[in-house]
Amino acid sequence: PVDLVVVSELISHSEHRWDEPKLARSLRRLASFSRLIQFDRRGTGLSDPVPIDRLPTLEQRMDDLTAVLDAAGAQRPVLVGFGEGGVESILYAATHPERVSSLVLYGAWPRFIANDEYPTGWHRDTIEPLIEGILAVWGQGGLVPHVAPSMVGDERFGRWLATFERVAASPGTASALMRIALTVDIRHVLPAVRVPTLVIHRIDDRFSPVGHGRFIADHILDAKLVELPGADHPFFVGDADAVIDEIEAFVTGTRPIPQVDRVLATVLFADIVGSTELVVTLGDAGWRDLLEAYLATARRQLERFDGKEIDTAGDGLFASFDGPARAVRCASAIRDAARALGLEVRAGLHTGESEVIAGKIGGVTVHVAARVAALAEPGEVLVSRTIKDLVAGSGIRFEHRGTHALKGLRETWALFRADV
Repeated sequence: PVDLVVVSELISHSEHRWDEPKLARSLRRLASFSRLIQFDRRGTGLSDPVPIDRLPTLEQRMDDLTAVLDAAGAQRPVLVGFGEGGVESILYAATHPERVSSLVLYGAWPRFIANDEYPTGWHRDTIEPLIEGILAVWGQGGLVPHVAPSMVGDERFGRWLATFERVAASPGTASALMRIALTVDIRHVLPAVRVPTLVIHRIDDRFSPVGHGRFIADHILDAKLVELPGADHPFFVGDADAVIDEIEAFVTGTRPIPQVDRVLATVLFADIVGSTELVVTLGDAGWRDLLEAYLATARRQLERFDGKEIDTAGDGLFASFDGPARAVRCASAIRDAARALGLEVRAGLHTGESEVIAGKIGGVTVHVAARVAALAEPGEVLVSRTIKDLVAGSGIRFEHRGTHALKGLRETWALFRADV
C-alpha cells in the first residue's frame, strides 16, 4: 500500500547487505508493510564506479534519487534516511515536496562537525584522525568500534562488515565521500521541510550524538522526535525492532502487535532403542513399515495429550507441550504403545524458555531435553528437576537418577525417572 525508499548511509551494497542476518531481518520487516525500494548511490556498491573527482554532489544525488523513483514508479513514497542519508532525504523533501509523502530520519545530522553555533557533533580537529583511522583498517571491519560498540568482539559481524567495506567502496572513494559528507551543513534547510516527519535517534549513539536528532526535530515544523536507548549507530544493531516499530506506526498509523518469539515450553525427545539392529534383522522394507507404525501411534498420543510435533529424524521424535504433566504422560504413553509393537523407547524431557523460530522452537531448552534423552535407559522417561518441581501434586512419581554433566552445558543437572 505504500512505497518506502531507503536512502542509506555513506556507502552501501544492495546485494551484500542481505548477507548480514540482523540487517536482512530488519529489511524484511520494513518490507512487510511497504514496497521497499533500495539503491546504491553513484560510485558505490552495485552502481557503476566513477572517478573520485566526479563523485556526486548533493544536487546530483537528488537527480539520481528522482531517477530511482521514476524507474520504480514511486509517485509519493516515504523517504527513510539512515545516518548520512538523512542529509539527502531532508534536502529532497524540502525541494520536491510533491514527490514525498512523509519523511523518516534515523541517526541523522544536519551538520556533522561541531562549532560555536552548533555544539553537537565531532570537533573539527578530530575529523581527520577519524577518517585516517578508519581508512587505515578499511576492508578489515574497522568501523565496528566507531559505529557499533555492542558488536565489538563479534567475529562473524566483523567479517561481514570487512567484506561490506571492500565491496561497497574503494578506500579512495570512501575517503572522498567522507570528506564531502562531513563538510555539508543543511541547518538552514530544515524549516523548509513541510511533509510529516519522524525523527528517531538513540540516546547514546557514539557516532551521531542525540543532539543532532533534537536539533532536526526542533527545526522541522511539527516533527515528531522519538529517542530510544542504545549506543549503536546502525539501525539494525541493538534493538532494531524498536526502531522499525516506530517507523511502521508512523507509516501505517498502526503500531505493530509484538510478536512472541520466546515461550515457556516442555520439550520431549524420544527415540527407539536398538534401531540399527532392527534394520539389520528386518531389512529396509520391514523396518520402514515398523517405523511408520510407531510414528503413527506416537502421533496419536501427541494428539491425545495436546502435543505439537516439531520434527522427526530417523527414529527420533521431537515434540513440545504447553504443560509438563501432559508431556510426561504422553512420553509414557508413547513408550507403552511402542512396546505393543515390540519396540523399546527411551525419552527425555525438560521445561524452559524457548525461542520460536519460523513457528518452531529452539534454544538451550531443546539442547537440554536432547541431552537428557541421551542419558535415559531403555524404556525410561527421564526428566529434569524443573519438570519434577512443576508437576508437584500431579500424582506422577519420581526416582532420583543422580546429578549429571550434560554435554555442552556448564552446570550439572539433577535428573529423575518419571512413572505415571
